[in-house]
Amino acid sequence: MAKDFLLEIGTEEIPAKFAPGVITQLQEQAQKRLQELRLEYAELKVYTTPRRFAVLIQGLSEKQTDFTAEVKGPAVKAAYDAEGNLTKAAEGFARGQGVNPKDLYTQELNGVPYVYARKSEIGQPTQELLPKFCLDLITGLHFPKPMRWADLEFRFARPIRWIVALFGTEVIPFEFVGLESGKSSRGHRTLGGPVTIENPAEYSEKMREVFVIADPEERRTIVWKQIQELAQKAGGLVDEDEDLLEEVSHILEYPTALLGEVAEKYMHLPEPVITTPMKEHQRYFPVRDQSGELLPYFITVRNGDDYALDKVKAGNEKVLKARLEDAAFYYREDQKVPLVDLVERLEKITYHEKLGTVRQRVERMSSLSSAIVEQLGMGSEKKALVERTALLAKADLVTLMVYDFPELQGIMGAKYAGLSGEEEEVCTGILEHYQPRFAGDELPKSLTGRAVSIADKLDAIVGSFGIGIQPTGSQDPYALRRQAQGIVGILLETGWDLSLEKLFSEAYENFIRQGVKLLPLADILTALQDFFQQRLRFVLQEQGLRYDTVDAVLAQGSDQITRTAKKAHILAEKREDPEFVPYSQAYVRCLNLSKKAVPQALDTKVLVDPAEIALAEAISLRKERFDNLVQMAEYEKAYNVAAELVAHIEALFQAVMIMVEDEQLKQARLALLSECVEILGCIGELSLLA
Repeated sequence: MAKDFLLEIGTEEIPAKFAPGVITQLQEQAQKRLQELRLEYAELKVYTTPRRFAVLIQGLSEKQTDFTAEVKGPAVKAAYDAEGNLTKAAEGFARGQGVNPKDLYTQELNGVPYVYARKSEIGQPTQELLPKFCLDLITGLHFPKPMRWADLEFRFARPIRWIVALFGTEVIPFEFVGLESGKSSRGHRTLGGPVTIENPAEYSEKMREVFVIADPEERRTIVWKQIQELAQKAGGLVDEDEDLLEEVSHILEYPTALLGEVAEKYMHLPEPVITTPMKEHQRYFPVRDQSGELLPYFITVRNGDDYALDKVKAGNEKVLKARLEDAAFYYREDQKVPLVDLVERLEKITYHEKLGTVRQRVERMSSLSSAIVEQLGMGSEKKALVERTALLAKADLVTLMVYDFPELQGIMGAKYAGLSGEEEEVCTGILEHYQPRFAGDELPKSLTGRAVSIADKLDAIVGSFGIGIQPTGSQDPYALRRQAQGIVGILLETGWDLSLEKLFSEAYENFIRQGVKLLPLADILTALQDFFQQRLRFVLQEQGLRYDTVDAVLAQGSDQITRTAKKAHILAEKREDPEFVPYSQAYVRCLNLSKKAVPQALDTKVLVDPAEIALAEAISLRKERFDNLVQMAEYEKAYNVAAELVAHIEALFQAVMIMVEDEQLKQARLALLSECVEILGCIGELSLLA
């Protein structure tokens, strides 16, 4: 037989951002615990609202499945003494398995006899196991910022106010944080009231009667359907913003969407100035026409029914009007001063107490951006554009608009730069230099945006490492990993052949020139290189490359990100070719022997066998072309040249012994193999391939 089981944890209002994590935790922990308890079930669902978490398990068996297992113990020679009596090891094994020592039996495994125990366990009634199961689920939840309440030591997302625990129609009794489990739940805070759950199967419908849509997916569907209907009524549409939709669906229990209006006098403001207060501050959905232009409407979702909806609409319009009135004032005032005149005001903003002001940071970004353009070999005109972009990149931080709406930094800088008469590429670069702002965000597309974005992020990374701030396994307060990932992404997308070590040095010197005290560059250089190498490793493995392919390439360094990535993809392709097998074997054999070489130049005059002379001549004929190909990062062509040596290497090993008694000849042959290693290893440290 089977029954349904329900556990509901009722709380004070929980932040929406906690909900997705709780759903995942409850799903995983409940499934894992049920498996450990050997409890079979048909289906498991997790429900959340701002005031409750619930787990509904349908078709939960009334009894654990019986358990029988064969457990291997010590080898027979360790289990019995010379007289055939059980040793302490065997007795301890029997005791640990809960069986009579007389019931141990012998069985062979891979030709070796061992003692075994057959362990059986009769399943317990589910009802007896559920109290601990419930407690384990509750105490096993983790939250970003848990809190204590009353005089309790226990921490939870918010104070727990009631607990429902039912197996079929029976209450599963247990006590926690001063509350006893029962069958009484609570509905919507203002529309509902107390409700008694008689059976878990009726949970959703019972909650609906007290104005609670318990299923978050159902709530999300309702919200989105209502939003679309209202947008269509207004003659427009709403872009599906997944993050906003998820947040809204987790901050209410009974959704009712409404259409509000934006006063026409505010529609002249830049679109982000209108939509940012809507989405970020008020959680409204902007409405657009079919061509994507903003319409003077917004849609919001009320946590309740349609009672007095006109008053709710008026209240929301009033709140938005106040925000847009502020924004309109800021927009007018900010335009009275050209953006470039705001740069000096950045001296009053501290970037970091150990790294100076934002004004100093702008200087460093300008210098580093210039160094990037110089490495790329671009002209003075491009260099001037990049330096100008870097100079103005942070100027909007002192505008009234960005002070009140920090989400608009970069966006307003680009707008004000355009109004101040700056060139279009400068405006675009100011907007793009913050990108990527988060995982999956777009990368900058313009030269100015890319160069200044790299400079901005690299300045932050080198400065942080220089004052001893490095990300740890769980801590990265300055988002340095994301910024390094952004740099790697830009370099891979553009193919820019930049030396990270040169940029590290340039960024470091910028701090020193300003009198900022950092740790010696030699002390942090390896950490910086490893930090970026790990970011590149992540990207290459995300692209589907095998771990050993990545290891083989990174073992040769990753100073030039684009070259390293190109080499990794070529190695991944070539290792699938049957001809790669003799190639890699030749490399590994040469490598192992060449480790015994005394570093010296190859003296071909010492060589005596036709096979080794032929190999030396083959290398000599190809060396210049090979070196040029490697210099130009033409790794596939370089590999093809190197592959021409494999037959000569195989012939050498068949013809001569490398480790001869003649020391001079031996070292000449080892030097020859060292040259082979250098050439064959043009696409990676092949000895690391599995």
